[in-house]
Amino acid sequence: MHTFSGGNHFRFFLVGLLIPISGIFGQKPYSLSDLTDSALRNLPLLLEKKALVSSRQSAVTDEKHRYIPFLRANAQVNLGSDNSLPGTYFPMGIIPSTSSGISPENNGQSAMGSLAVLYGEYTLFDFGYRKASIQSAISNVDLESADLDRLRYQVKADVTRLYLGFLKKQMQLEIEGQNRQRYEKIFSVIQALTKSGLRPGSDSSLAKAELSKSITGFNQVLGSLEGIREQLSYYTAIPADHLQVDTISIRNPVSARPIFLDSNLKETNPLIAYYAYVNKVYASDEQQIAKSFQPSVSLIASTWTRASSITAEGEYKSLGTGLGVQRYNYLAGISIQYDLFNGIHKRDKLETIHFQQKAGIYQLQQQELALQSAANQADLSIHTAESNLLELPVQIGSAQDVYNQKIAQYKAGLISLVDLTNAAFVLYRSLNDYTETITDWYLAHLDKAIAVGSLDRFIQNIK
Repeated sequence: MHTFSGGNHFRFFLVGLLIPISGIFGQKPYSLSDLTDSALRNLPLLLEKKALVSSRQSAVTDEKHRYIPFLRANAQVNLGSDNSLPGTYFPMGIIPSTSSGISPENNGQSAMGSLAVLYGEYTLFDFGYRKASIQSAISNVDLESADLDRLRYQVKADVTRLYLGFLKKQMQLEIEGQNRQRYEKIFSVIQALTKSGLRPGSDSSLAKAELSKSITGFNQVLGSLEGIREQLSYYTAIPADHLQVDTISIRNPVSARPIFLDSNLKETNPLIAYYAYVNKVYASDEQQIAKSFQPSVSLIASTWTRASSITAEGEYKSLGTGLGVQRYNYLAGISIQYDLFNGIHKRDKLETIHFQQKAGIYQLQQQELALQSAANQADLSIHTAESNLLELPVQIGSAQDVYNQKIAQYKAGLISLVDLTNAAFVLYRSLNDYTETITDWYLAHLDKAIAVGSLDRFIQNIK
């Protein structure tokens, strides 16, 4: 940024702006870094997103645990009849199974039996599906983390914009206070001249109206300032009545340092990185879908024991003999599973994810285009503001000189009150023009910092 210089009146104006309004309250003022740090620690929206990241991380652990060996133990003791017929049928789930029990006629006599089973299964080969599934879960963690980074970035940008808005209202409040003092002075001069008969009473009424208007303007700006303080309180969780903002470092443009932004951070800009991670999730999902339709080879094994109160010869013993262990068995094998129609399902799923990937690429391109346009517009705004800031010291100094001359001429009876109030308005407008321009300069740099991924460096510059 250029170094701006002007007349003594302009420097006096700057000195007035250097008096921190918050100092009168005796509270420790918060810097921009303090405010952004507090927002990142306390805003519930960010805490919610952190919890979702932790949830995604837990899902990765859950996905890994899906592939540990399956081992199930089951035991049962049953009391019932053993009355069946030869023949084969598909199991229907709710139909109990009988063992033997084939006799010429119905036999409803009760018998007791027991059964204990230990069954295990472990997938030996899944042709990459396990790895693809875990990687897909990890990609979702990365995406959720990128979304958290994006949200944190936006919160920091919002707090910084409010901080600069607070600066603007502070400067405007100072201007409104000076304007009020000018009209109080004008009103006192006119009262004295009116009482001496040198000026008509209408001048006194007009001056009183202008004074009242300046008081109204002061109150409106003060209300806007308190509104921004409340918004900052919302973000930072600092009570509004304790929130004093330190803007001392950026209120003096004469000593303002150039703001250098690193334009090489675009790829790491959280506003872009999020969409890059979206595409990585789509790529991981594509791999998982492709691998999910591969065959699976599993090792399965089981051992079980049985007991029954019915002997091998069909003799019914006491019910108690059906408890314990009378027979045991074991079974082990290799299982291969593959759906012969997997090719059709795989093609359909991959076609769906293909179009999602294309949409994700367009999203990324659109975001890059929008941020590049925002950076270009910010450069134009910076150039315009710097050009105006070179002229404004001259404008303010001249307006102050004219006002001093006009009030002297009014006292001497050489000009009317209209001429004096016009000069006061020109000075008031010039000071407001400066306030608008210097805050526009800061906001344009903020917009560029957000667009190029250099927001943290911008915040570090505001010290």
